[in-house]
Amino acid sequence: MIAARLQSAAFDAAAEQAALISGRIDLGAAVSFTGLVRADDGLVALTLEHYPAMTLAQLQAIAAEAATRWPDTIGTIIHRHGRLLPGEPIVLVTTASPHRAHAFAAAQFLMDWLKTKAPFWKKEEWADGRTRWVEAKGSDDAAAERW
Repeated sequence: MIAARLQSAAFDAAAEQAALISGRIDLGAAVSFTGLVRADDGLVALTLEHYPAMTLAQLQAIAAEAATRWPDTIGTIIHRHGRLLPGEPIVLVTTASPHRAHAFAAAQFLMDWLKTKAPFWKKEEWADGRTRWVEAKGSDDAAAERW
């Protein structure tokens, strides 16, 4: 099973991975990815907006697809929303499996699909008051298509 959560509060990636694998002696690998807000070009904040029920349903669908592809893999997805500052975590994907290849593949699949299928709207903000909505990237689409 791969669980999905939405939250505005920060998370502790190490604690989340520890909770996932605690007491499990059947696992041979754990993989964790944390996405962070970058201060590109002097960015001072990134705001993520979404419709909660729609977004959670989509995160759960992505998690279910990963669980179907790698049934021996467990995991956690946490995606934040709201106003985030450079250096703050946005997303956590942590997976664990008896086999490292499955843990790595599931984590990469989850991130690739989250980038293209999770319904978030991202607005960048700079110190001078400028803002802009972030557009989808072709490279993210290409990464998701390989799955």
